[in-house]
Amino acid sequence: MPHRVRLPFAFSLLPFAFTQPLTPTLSPPRKGEGVKARRGPSAASPLFHAKQHHLTSHASTPATTPSPAGAFHTTQWTRVLAARGDSPESQAALGDLCGAYYGAVFAFLRRSGRDEEAARELTQEFFARLLARQGLDTVVPERGRFRSFLLGAVKHFLADMHDRARAAKRGSGTAPLPLGVETDTSPGLELPDASAPDPEREFDRKWALTVLDRALAALDREQAEAGRATHFATLKPWLTGDTETVSQADAARVLECNEGAVKVAVHRLRRRFRELVKAEIAQTLSDPAQVKDELACLQAALAGK
Repeated sequence: MPHRVRLPFAFSLLPFAFTQPLTPTLSPPRKGEGVKARRGPSAASPLFHAKQHHLTSHASTPATTPSPAGAFHTTQWTRVLAARGDSPESQAALGDLCGAYYGAVFAFLRRSGRDEEAARELTQEFFARLLARQGLDTVVPERGRFRSFLLGAVKHFLADMHDRARAAKRGSGTAPLPLGVETDTSPGLELPDASAPDPEREFDRKWALTVLDRALAALDREQAEAGRATHFATLKPWLTGDTETVSQADAARVLECNEGAVKVAVHRLRRRFRELVKAEIAQTLSDPAQVKDELACLQAALAGK
């Protein structure tokens, strides 16, 4: 079950400037659904099915636990850029990134006016093409931010789909019928809500929530591996903001310690959470110097700016 952090509370965990390294996430494809192409020979290849399985099985897996503060090494995105998807390691990294940020693309397509089923089909088609390495050759490594690449790629995908549809219509010899103002209500078209966030803002918001969810899941995993699952479950409300019905005195009784020890433990978990957020963001960049800017974008996206 995905972790959730309340948005107002998230701001208290994500100050603009960090003195320590800092990772919660978007809904992946439905269980067992994977990413498949609706047509074309690529869906039949063994390589494609291997990628499809990787995307489904790794969709909710948080990034690898980061190195200590200040130690930045090869990231998932740099692995993809280095081999342009040609090596097994690069394919695995691309599959993990696509699975993690599936929801951002789906949200973008929904906000663009597609109904849920159409948006889901287009999302699957888009990732099928991406996993076949279409578009990776155009990425400039020096400007390589996976978030920017993914948004640009889905825009290009939609433009290409539109051009193909127009070309097919012209090739059929059937002239398009003009619609009068009073009849401009094409069936099947779901008009975007004018009061809702625009598609790009919704994409960034979903991306930010994905980063936060993945960070919290990574922290959960770390604590479980250290034999502190009960400890983490007791203190997690102070990370997610769900503290209306629980007090630190209650937590102290459960953990059989005093309230001062609980305060220290919560402080340490929040600090580690920030480190994991920063590490998760770094996985989508080619240059660690960009992490601060991406953190600012994360904060702005959560604020709806």
